[in-house]
Amino acid sequence: QVHLVESGGGLVQAGGSLRLSCTASGYTTSRYEWGWFRQAPGKEREFVAAIGWSGGGHNYYGGSVKGRGFISRDDAKNTVYLEMNSLKLEDTAVYYCATRATSYATYDAWGLYDYWGQGTQVTVSS
Repeated sequence: QVHLVESGGGLVQAGGSLRLSCTASGYTTSRYEWGWFRQAPGKEREFVAAIGWSGGGHNYYGGSVKGRGFISRDDAKNTVYLEMNSLKLEDTAVYYCATRATSYATYDAWGLYDYWGQGTQVTVSS
């Protein structure tokens, strides 16, 4: 069983930056793929970013954060990061990290991830 814990959320001013972290306990390897999703009140879960396995995977970004976000991983720490800048009010949401042991060609389908964190709230204020 893999347990994920997100951190780094909070209140941020519009135009600012933040870095979210997600640390896994339990068994993960460098071949695990990771994703970040977010969900705002009354809206569906939205793909934010994903990163493939360490040996040759790529980074993928949702349209709403492309050019403003950066996902990275540190396998020695079992941690994945999401950095976002130029934050907008519409970035306000609960951010979830997820991971999976199986590699798929699709990264933005939340149903293809095996393990999820509890989420961390990000609120962007004007």
